[in-house]
Amino acid sequence: MTKKHQKLLELSKEELSLQTGFPITQAKQFNELLFSKGQELYRDLPWRNTRDPYAIWISEVMLQQTQVSRVLERWETWLELFPTVDALASASQAEVLQLWQGLGYNRRALMLKRAADYISEHTSGKMPDEVLELEALPGIGPATAAGIVAFAYDKPSLYLETNVRSVLLHEFFTDQDQVSDEELYQVLALCLPQDNYRSYYYAFLDYGAHLKLIMPNPSRRSKHHATQSKFEGSHRQKRSFLLKQILSTSEEISFSELAYSLNTFEREHDRESLSDEYIKEILDELIREGFVKKSNLNYLSK
Repeated sequence: MTKKHQKLLELSKEELSLQTGFPITQAKQFNELLFSKGQELYRDLPWRNTRDPYAIWISEVMLQQTQVSRVLERWETWLELFPTVDALASASQAEVLQLWQGLGYNRRALMLKRAADYISEHTSGKMPDEVLELEALPGIGPATAAGIVAFAYDKPSLYLETNVRSVLLHEFFTDQDQVSDEELYQVLALCLPQDNYRSYYYAFLDYGAHLKLIMPNPSRRSKHHATQSKFEGSHRQKRSFLLKQILSTSEEISFSELAYSLNTFEREHDRESLSDEYIKEILDELIREGFVKKSNLNYLSK
């Protein structure tokens, strides 16, 4: 959430009504519907039973483009091994990435580690409680920052994530396509109540998840909607496979071992073997982006 969006919270409901074109009465009716749906569809998820900003941060990052069922299996295990920001900062990068395997998008784990390092060093392990301060940390975007502020601190924020987006599109932009997030931020600010932000956004999340089960995803009508790229056979899958192989051993691993393992995997899935040059490019990417240290690899040895 930019400073521009943050300023929406300072506007009166009358000003926001003029900006959006929606009357205040419609916003009030929507909130009545939303809280009703929230009670009806409430999901008792474990991260909803804590006010710990660190634990909520972990859940928010894990839930990005990952099914709730998979996060349910991993969130508590993560907190058992890394119960605090300082514990995560003290862990090795390899330990963090190893535990993250199966949750997708390893970059998220890398950013968690980097942000924890910063918080541990600069704020004595205390998580910020303001959106813009959180956004300044590595890997924390607008939705994650707003979620931490709402769910951990029960403070006002504009939490625009996929389920919230779906609900707003369904209720306010029924017959419109290519709706911008700018419009949605304004409507969200118009509807935002004076308190109880934590429960308010839980209702959004549960209603949005329900809508996706009973109709085509309303988020398709967002101007910013993007279909998640196919994982099977993708460059991302090959990166993930190689990283998993490297993390599975504490010993130096050679290029020939990695190439053999990856090409065996490719052939088992009816795909052609990859060239040495392409595999080296992937390894160079992993080193350059900080996932792997060059000292872990003897990757020029063939």
